[in-house]
Formats: sequence, structure tokens, C-alpha cells
Amino acid sequence: MERLNGPARLMIVSDLDFTMVDHEDPENLSLLRFNALWEAYYRQDSLLVFSTGRSPTIYKQLRNEKPLLTPDITIMSVGTEIAYGESMVPDYGWVQCLNLNWDRDIVIQETAKFPQLIPQSDTEQRPHKVSFFLEKPKSLEVIKALAERLDKRWLDVKIIYSNGTALDVLPKGAGKGQALAYLLRKFKADGRMPLNSLVCGDSGNDAELFTIPEVYGVMYPLGTFVHPSGTEQLMINCIDMMQRSYGDKQGKQYCVWLDRVSAAQIGSDAWLVKFDKWESTGEKRQSCLTTVLLTTKQAEDAFTWMHIHQTWLNGLEAKDQTTWYF
Repeated sequence: MERLNGPARLMIVSDLDFTMVDHEDPENLSLLRFNALWEAYYRQDSLLVFSTGRSPTIYKQLRNEKPLLTPDITIMSVGTEIAYGESMVPDYGWVQCLNLNWDRDIVIQETAKFPQLIPQSDTEQRPHKVSFFLEKPKSLEVIKALAERLDKRWLDVKIIYSNGTALDVLPKGAGKGQALAYLLRKFKADGRMPLNSLVCGDSGNDAELFTIPEVYGVMYPLGTFVHPSGTEQLMINCIDMMQRSYGDKQGKQYCVWLDRVSAAQIGSDAWLVKFDKWESTGEKRQSCLTTVLLTTKQAEDAFTWMHIHQTWLNGLEAKDQTTWYF
């Protein structure tokens, strides 16, 4: 962060795998084009931040495999580690923040009770991140049961499920979005708040980036839906599920309503909308905070739903989390 004397003209915060890095592009043409653009027009007065779920070990492996630029800041291990510059100096202030009400030993004890959770390699087990592989068909039930067990142990944790394969258990205050918010607070305290910030991501562990106020966003792939349990689906799959569910509430006292709706324009053609979504079937109620990224095209009086992220409100979780609700 010391490279610039004043506020950055632009700060780009980008995920790596399938966002900055296209693994289906063996010649790395897209990445090389970005590199040339950045070095020619932005590096002198802007900041580049990589935000990745990778641990330092496999992040360095990727740097050896792909022609990545050297970022000013690296956020690693799903937002649990922040490092600066080429020498990757750790941010120990962030470490202290994450230590609050975090007990890694208890997390390991509780996760060991689920045979469905297959531990990832030792390199991916970090001081504030415990990581597993979990098959998608089992994910909803496992995530719900695990969250209940950890809550009974009085731990404030966050469970993130990404790409239908990877499950991470982190401190409640961790995550890519919280790491970015922490950096922005530091910039503001130093009088060097970036003039513009752009976040880019593609999966569940990137979703928090789009909830940070006063940042612009680019999401790929288009049309993703993150269920409150952390499981992801493509939007088109959710629409198919809705069609198959037609009539299943017939004869029941079923209703849906929205509360506390707010909207903010985050780009010339993009909006971030937040609301509490309620569902009621007789005496049963459930509710979740819903964040929606919408885009519109000029001369079109319509919006495109690009991304939906839902999080259960405390005490209002659905007992059956195997059913998707839109």
C-alpha cells in the first residue's frame, strides 16, 4: 500500500480461478491482455488486489504456472489472510480481528463427526480456515447439522460452500468481503480511500464482495443463486425447479412477502438490491436476507437478475434445507 502517495484512482479486487485466470485458455491470451492494459494505463496510480480462496502455498503454485502480475495486496484463504507487496508481508492486525471467539480445535472436533466431509490437503488447512470437500447432494443436510453443532459450542463461525465441491469453516468476521471492508477502513483512516473500487468474482466465496458499500462489481458466470445454506445453483436450474414445484402449495395457507427493501446503484448499468424475504405456511415462518445484483441495458425498460445471495436471519431458518426456495 506504500507504493502510492495518495488515494488510488482505481482499486481492482479480483478473484483468480475462472475470473482473472481462465483455465480453459492455455495460451493465457485474456490474462496477457489484462496485464498489458494494467501496466500501460493503471499501474502508476492504481492498486491491484488478488482475492483468492487459495492458500499461500497453492497461490504461489498458480503464480509459477500463469503469467500473473505482482499485486499490491493479496487476500488469501477465503479472506482469512492478507499480505502486502511482492514479499507478502502479513497483516497482523487482521489476524487479531479473526482471533475473536475462534477456536480451531473445536471446529476440528465437530467436523470430524461428519464422514461426508473429506479434508482438503494440509496446505489448505490454515489458522483461521478449516477446509473440506463435500458432495453437492449431501451439502444442505450436512451444512445445517454442522452449523447447529458449532452454535451449541458457542462459536461464531461462517460456513461457505463454493462451486458445489468445497466447504470452508471460518471465523464469523472472516471472508473475502470482510477482508475488503477491513482494507477500506484502513485506507479511510490513512486518508487514502480509493476513488473507485471494482470487485470481480464468480463463486459463493466471492458473493460477499458485492455487498460492500460503494464498490462496483463484475460477476461471472452470469445467473448464479446462493442458497442460505451456502449451496450454489445456476439461475436457470432454479427456474426449472420452480416449474416442477407448480401447485405444491395448493390447499395450504401459503404466502410470500418482502420487507426492508433497499436499492443502490453501483454502476452505470448495475444495481444492488437488498430485502428480507419471508415465507409462511400456516404457523411456520422462515426468512432470509436476500442480496440481488441487477443489470440493465440502455433503451430497455427491464432488469436482468445476475446474482442472488441469501442468508438465513437468526432464528428463522427453514427446518428442511434440502428444498430450494426462490
